[in-house]
Amino acid sequence: MKSDRLLSILLLLQTRGRVPARELADRLEVSVRTVYRDIEALSAAGVPVYAERGRHGGIELLPGFRTDVTGLTADESRALFVLAAQGVHAALGLDAALGSALRKVMAALPAPHRPAAEVTSRRVLVDATRWRGGPRQAVDLDTLRDAVFTDRRLKLRYRHSGQSEDRTYTVDPYGLVAKAGVWYLVADRCGKPRLFRADRVRSATVLDAPARRRPGVELADAWEVLRRQIEERPGGLEVTVRVRRDRLGMFQRIAAGSLAGPPDDDGTGEWVTARLSYGIVREARQLLAFSDNVEVVSPPEVRAELAEAAAAVTRLYAGKAAPEGDGTSDADGSGVVGPVIPRSSAGGPG
Repeated sequence: MKSDRLLSILLLLQTRGRVPARELADRLEVSVRTVYRDIEALSAAGVPVYAERGRHGGIELLPGFRTDVTGLTADESRALFVLAAQGVHAALGLDAALGSALRKVMAALPAPHRPAAEVTSRRVLVDATRWRGGPRQAVDLDTLRDAVFTDRRLKLRYRHSGQSEDRTYTVDPYGLVAKAGVWYLVADRCGKPRLFRADRVRSATVLDAPARRRPGVELADAWEVLRRQIEERPGGLEVTVRVRRDRLGMFQRIAAGSLAGPPDDDGTGEWVTARLSYGIVREARQLLAFSDNVEVVSPPEVRAELAEAAAAVTRLYAGKAAPEGDGTSDADGSGVVGPVIPRSSAGGPG
């Protein structure tokens, strides 16, 4: 543990320059006294490190000193080569830089670890996009990225979901977050954290004024607050359903965000009872995607909502002939034309 700590101190000083002893202690989760003992150990090993006391003091390496020692273990080497989908880096204009950086890291790795790192890059792939997500609107991250990297305020023209008119906001960005293949801008508006989907930004302008972030708040902090607001907001409406057992796995995958707990499954019978939580009655229309594989038991207003929606669909298609060239056929010779509808059109392979 001490050798790892000494190496961490060395790499921090090499990267940051002068660092206060208290900051090193906080980062390494040790006391300030332990940090000074580690500095003495580095000095005894020939590392030109020194400490300056006082208000603006800190610990620093002599100018010009560098070390080529990476100190990476085999698992750390593998971890560097397990990377997210290339689209994430491409969207930020960092694809070429990433490839170049990995080549340099590979060259700097201890020889025994290189084969394992190379195999990892060919055997593990992280794809952040959801199954059958469908085509998404093109996202121009250039302006958002410039504001984030230069710490400038942003003026956004933004369209909220379900609205037909754009709204204008001046925001103070913390950074960009890619979640499940969707990019979000995390920013303060009037001193409070807000989340903006990048594909709903109609235009963005980087302002000359510096971003006015709340002191001590980083991107991860602001994101955590927003994430909790979304995931932990009260549903308000509890819906009890019964699900056909042979479709339970698909149901749990697709409705995972609305499930209020694990299904009541005793391992017998054709149907399994489950409970979901929604904000409003209309949100329960999600259940229409499961056709007759899911039935709402309660409350009555949700049953009525789904019955009304199903009736509207029936009226839409009643008495209408299939348009020509729709790919259907009466190959069975019955003269009845009808499309083949898969039992599920969402989720990944079962």
